[in-house]
Amino acid sequence: MSLRGLTLAVLLTGLLEGSHAFAQEDKKTDDDKPADPDTGESTVEEKTLGLLPNPLQKYGIKFAATYIGETLGNVSGGLKQGAIYEGRLNLAVDIDLQKLVGIDKLTFHANMFQIHGDGLSRSYLDNFFVVSGIEALPSTRLYEAYFEKQWGDKKVSLKFGQLAADSEFFNTKYTDVFTNASMGWPAITSLDLPSGGPSPPLAAMGTRLLVNITDQLSMLGGIFDGNQAGPGSGDPQERNRYGVNFRINDPPLLLGQIQYAWNNKKGDPNLTGQVKFGGWRHFGQFSDLQLASNGVSLSAPSSSGTPLMLGGDIGGWAVFEQQLYRVPKSDDRGIGIFARVSGAPADRNLIDLYADAGFEFIGLSDKRPDDKFGIAAGYAHVSKRAQALDFDYRALAGPAWPVRSFEGLLTAVYQYQVRDGWTLQPNFQYIIRPGGGATDPTGPMPGRALKNAAVFGLRTTLKF
Repeated sequence: MSLRGLTLAVLLTGLLEGSHAFAQEDKKTDDDKPADPDTGESTVEEKTLGLLPNPLQKYGIKFAATYIGETLGNVSGGLKQGAIYEGRLNLAVDIDLQKLVGIDKLTFHANMFQIHGDGLSRSYLDNFFVVSGIEALPSTRLYEAYFEKQWGDKKVSLKFGQLAADSEFFNTKYTDVFTNASMGWPAITSLDLPSGGPSPPLAAMGTRLLVNITDQLSMLGGIFDGNQAGPGSGDPQERNRYGVNFRINDPPLLLGQIQYAWNNKKGDPNLTGQVKFGGWRHFGQFSDLQLASNGVSLSAPSSSGTPLMLGGDIGGWAVFEQQLYRVPKSDDRGIGIFARVSGAPADRNLIDLYADAGFEFIGLSDKRPDDKFGIAAGYAHVSKRAQALDFDYRALAGPAWPVRSFEGLLTAVYQYQVRDGWTLQPNFQYIIRPGGGATDPTGPMPGRALKNAAVFGLRTTLKF
């Protein structure tokens, strides 16, 4: 199965043109607007430093630029101790084609990254919960480039082009303050899906359909190329270095989600909340994590050396978010909580169970209405089949060989707004059992599990 049916899907959705619309302007968030992958804010309506000129905005063309720079260091644990600096410049353009050329309710969005610096997780920690959402191999790369067509009064929306999934699927608004990558696109999807799935820094060719059934209930579905970097070994970012592979013939990835919100109208006196249920289906081939193609353990001397191949993969998730307290006369300021849980088959997925949860405190002080503070915890369980392979190696190498079990994350972040468009975020992360208890190849006793890592960081974000 491939994505050749995308063109047909686009044409069929045109039949929805006559659907009656429900007003959406009174929602608390503009979920339909393109999201900045750095901050989660709209690239169309945002607070900036006011330094980037936009002389064409009256014609429907808006430019945006965001720079993130951060330093991170682990004072204990991981592969070794050290510190890094990394940065990412995000350049985006949004075009309202109704204003520009008169095509009704059609927009275009594109953005590119200039990524530089080292990565703490890949060079110092070797862990699952990548400690920065901007960590990536240095490159200048196209990220998203897509059209969006809407019908009715934002009742139906179709995106097609090179897309990311993390801004709409399996997400919650109360993780926007956190800098750990898994607080955006969770470790279960980034580790289990080929090339990490359609998420930073690699988007994928595909299409996404959103239907707002009522003001509270909506359904979301997407079909993406299932391996945006293409098959091969090594880091997928090296196989799609500039983000222009535009692959459409790999076995596809399907994503689906249904979401229900309550008290979500602007000015509603009650506390808002939302639940989401979703899942994925991948049609490609996946390696068995314990067995070789000849049916014995991959650790066995008689192993063929190649894993047993299994057809397809599935997974599911649930998301809950709830506002606990609202600052008077404000919709978004207050205290919110979130929780996410996800599962996948153990025989072909490194992570078979994932969960995270936390609090976000937003603008509690009238003197600091845009400051945020968050505390969160995460858990990624190493699948039983991967653990079985570790036990097989232990039988050969001796009792000192570590058996992976889980990796945990504890993190706290404060976001201080210096002025509109400029924030500072000191953050702390504690990584429990990096790599699930992976082998330390550099230690004095090879085979010993990596020690827990304490990570301190400071991020600055500038929106020009």
